Amino acid sequence: MPALLFDLDGTMLVSDPIHEAVFRELFAARGVALEEDFYMRRIHGRQNRAIFAEMLPDEPDPAALDEQKEAMFRARLPRPYPAMPGLAALVAQAEAKGWGLAIVTNAMRKNAEAMLSAIGLREAFGIIVSSDDCAHGKPDPAPYRQAMRLTGEPPAACIAFEDSAAGVRAAAAAGAYTIGIRSALDDATLRAAGAVASIQDFEDPALPDHLARLEGGPT
Repeated sequence: MPALLFDLDGTMLVSDPIHEAVFRELFAARGVALEEDFYMRRIHGRQNRAIFAEMLPDEPDPAALDEQKEAMFRARLPRPYPAMPGLAALVAQAEAKGWGLAIVTNAMRKNAEAMLSAIGLREAFGIIVSSDDCAHGKPDPAPYRQAMRLTGEPPAACIAFEDSAAGVRAAAAAGAYTIGIRSALDDATLRAAGAVASIQDFEDPALPDHLARLEGGPT
């Protein structure tokens, strides 16, 4: 059966503003001045350990800072929180058709659980591949390959939804039919990273044509 593989932050919910606020607070407490566009240029789509190694090389305990940052994010995440438009309907469609569903995220598992619960979709996803599950995160294709193993589906049967360049590169390198979500990046940027197409959200009129390929229909 086909499988839909979803990134979380920026793909299933618009959570980047919360992350940006937390990063600003953490860096300000350490005397690091941040340019206005720092989040999109230096944070978006990357793992915390790489961010801290680059921007806070003298941090004595990066692992503890990672835990602190994500705990702050979870504390600030409203519950309930709006899902990306059309997402719930797409998940319901997949469940009705018996399609596989999986989360593939650079977030830690605690965050993934919190975000899915906040948007009311935790019960729909039995497969979550988080930063806790792979030695290498996106843009490495390992997380997507792990999701494909867990769903039991080959790359050709998988559609991946991603909003970051790193995530698109990971999904495309794993062989998934990769669709970019234009929550932060434009179509040209997403395609340059490896997306076959992009949509604004899950109500985009172009989405049904992409889904049709999972059932052997026209694309």
